[in-house]
Amino acid sequence: MEYRFELALCAALESPDRVVARQLGAAVAAPGSRVVDVCLLEPGPGFDERAAVASDTIPPAAVEAPVGPGTAVPVRDAFETDPGRAAGIVDAAVEAGYLERERRDGVDCVRATARYPGDWVGSLTAVENKPDLGRPGDLEAQLRFDVALGLFDEVVLATASYVTRAHLNRIPDSVGVWRFDPETGEREVVREATPLDPTEPGVEIREERGLRTDVALVDAAAKARKRRRIAERAYGKGWRPAPPACARAAVTADGRPRCEHFDRVVHPGGECGEGCPAFEADEGPDADLAALRDARSAWVADPDGVGPRRQAGLGRFGE
Repeated sequence: MEYRFELALCAALESPDRVVARQLGAAVAAPGSRVVDVCLLEPGPGFDERAAVASDTIPPAAVEAPVGPGTAVPVRDAFETDPGRAAGIVDAAVEAGYLERERRDGVDCVRATARYPGDWVGSLTAVENKPDLGRPGDLEAQLRFDVALGLFDEVVLATASYVTRAHLNRIPDSVGVWRFDPETGEREVVREATPLDPTEPGVEIREERGLRTDVALVDAAAKARKRRRIAERAYGKGWRPAPPACARAAVTADGRPRCEHFDRVVHPGGECGEGCPAFEADEGPDADLAALRDARSAWVADPDGVGPRRQAGLGRFGE
């Protein structure tokens, strides 16, 4: 239920004025310890400049390296890591369209294809999905984590449940609350989110046990780096999963994977495959999810900066 709720919410929130993505890491001190369900990226002044460079995620290490569109920089000077890892970063950044290679006096060098805009992210909103508030799980702890860290401009809880005063009292006051109907796509704002301040230092909750809470202090610079990484990942990834390689698979008009046998949206990684009695191996539906995302969001599928660097077919079923 939660998976279908999440995809329906992403489809409803998608707009030519924003980028929507799912399942993004949102911890700084302990990467991987917190994953937000949905992220909304609102464009900043430099968004068009960023969109013109690459449709994929630009590797964070490439963005953070001392490489610009001016003089080429030796790879060994640009990346303070082992040669194998540096080569992988360069390969990914070249494939994305952000870096280009050249040799100068027999030395491998790179330069950026364009200036990386520092103001392309307007705001980031984290949305935690909990369709059934009767089964909250770790909801309260997750929302406390997000608010204490203050990595996002706003934090919102989305649910299909009727929201009571008791529910509101159990979550931080700054968290907004939406009641969302995945069948109709209608969304009611039960409580507006209070804006947070990502430019201030934050507190990352590491572990809560009894009367003791272990935390890590995160400075504003670390938060800014993480926000850029989240924005890059959101821009390159999106929210649409690839449909299953099954003869009964289809894609809804807004790009969600659907099973014609069960007549509903399905979770390709959790419900489909050899374990499904209706599964019939096939290439899957011929769906151009990249074109659909381009038409329905602020993301640009084939910017001038990518062009021939992209291999044919890479974006066919990409998220």
